[in-house]
Amino acid sequence: MSEQRVSTDGGMQTSYGFRTVSDGEKQDLVNDVFHKVAKRYDIMNDVMSGGLHRVWKDAMVASLNPPHRPGFRFLDVAGGTGDIAFRIVAASDRQGEGTVLDINGSMLGVGAERAAKKGYGENLEFVEANAEELPFDDNSFDAYTIAFGIRNVPDIDKALREAYRVLRRGGRFLCLEFSEVEIPILDRVYDAWSFNGIPAMGKAIAGEAEPYRYLVESIRKFPRQADFASMIERAGFSRVGYTNYTGGIAALHSAWKI
Repeated sequence: MSEQRVSTDGGMQTSYGFRTVSDGEKQDLVNDVFHKVAKRYDIMNDVMSGGLHRVWKDAMVASLNPPHRPGFRFLDVAGGTGDIAFRIVAASDRQGEGTVLDINGSMLGVGAERAAKKGYGENLEFVEANAEELPFDDNSFDAYTIAFGIRNVPDIDKALREAYRVLRRGGRFLCLEFSEVEIPILDRVYDAWSFNGIPAMGKAIAGEAEPYRYLVESIRKFPRQADFASMIERAGFSRVGYTNYTGGIAALHSAWKI
């Protein structure tokens, strides 16, 4: 399915999975998906990745290596349920101060509830806003993280420019996203599971197959690793690189604002 992927020239703005939609229509469709799956989003991440998303997220936060000192500020975008933010707070020995931003209020509601139960209320705030128009001043954060969310943003280039704007000099950008499998045979096995197993499991667990069909298709539309790295560089970042996880099923892109 790699032939479906968009290039650095764009195309995600009007791509709703394999469907082409009108300009400006995608965001509402994506919002509807996440309103439907919010309560079972983390369970379905286990289903979609065979539980590997937990290992990948731990690796992402280990790469960030947040300092154990007050004043470290991070922004986790499209992080509504709090999975990455909780890990960063824990890794910073509860010294990090985070803002969890999501355009979807249902996802944020789940995250805020989980944060209260974990006792992270003093470390985190939850903000409903658009990744393409961040409501923060320039040079506000030491780190910007986004996990499995950038492909759902219609204008990825604009979101990357916003990430660059709100980071301080020396700030770190980390993006974890499903990507292109680069190991023969594994790619075919992964395709078979994705297009047949995941929507069926979504129907069984969450009562909805269609949202998971979109999520699977959106993975196949997202730019290849090297193309996405070029987009990050185009936004102004330096020292851009990526690490494949599990043969490229996911990839962690890293960059710095220098």
